[in-house]
Amino acid sequence: MTVELDRPATRRMLGTETLLVLGLSLGQSAVYATVSIVAKLTADGPLSKQTASLNTSVSPRPWLDLTYQLLGIGFALLPVLLAVHLLARDPGDPARTLGLDARRPGQDLARGAGLAALIGLPGLALFWAAAQLGVNATLVPAALPELWWTVPVLILAAVQNSVLEEVIVVGYLVTRLRQLRWRLVAIVATSAVLRGSYHLYQGFGAFVGNVVMGVVFSLFYLRTRRVMPLVVAHTLLDVFAFVGYALLPREWFDWL
Repeated sequence: MTVELDRPATRRMLGTETLLVLGLSLGQSAVYATVSIVAKLTADGPLSKQTASLNTSVSPRPWLDLTYQLLGIGFALLPVLLAVHLLARDPGDPARTLGLDARRPGQDLARGAGLAALIGLPGLALFWAAAQLGVNATLVPAALPELWWTVPVLILAAVQNSVLEEVIVVGYLVTRLRQLRWRLVAIVATSAVLRGSYHLYQGFGAFVGNVVMGVVFSLFYLRTRRVMPLVVAHTLLDVFAFVGYALLPREWFDWL
């Protein structure tokens, strides 16, 4: 009796796989963020008087806190490895399929910097407007104590966020939805709304801003088939937000 080990993936299998990958990563984050915004809206006091903190301390003991931070960053990248592993079943090298290789470092850096400027400057204006309208929670991008490892950990957290989000929500998800023969409009909308939904804990301004970012990033990927410039752009944006907040005077960020 021969057991068939090499069975081609059906649309149902690909759909189930996609839901599982999202459920283990940013789809799960979107559910928690939705619950978080509901909790904020139903709490005493307006949304603008509540706080959304990123990169928070886990332990009052510095070395234990550092250990937790590094473990969190490392384990958060496991869904990325899973997604790349699953894409390896398709023809071709998964890194090349995603455009996550180092074939074009100069071009990727230049495009990434351009995307960061394109998204970052209007994004600041949107955050300011959302703060004035009271539709965002007060954002604290970095809430770690001032220690020797704070800035390196914040940079690693920025890289981790960027790799996780861009590989899963753009590279992997767009690739699988194209294989499932979704229309391009539906693919872009799904990727963008998912990106916005897991930022809902910050408020509705963050949701809108990240949906717009998701549309731009998805269209860029569909045109270039390279996720590396998106990782570069996202890393630059997060490093500016995290490290800038940690090092610059707090009063500079009162508008958040």
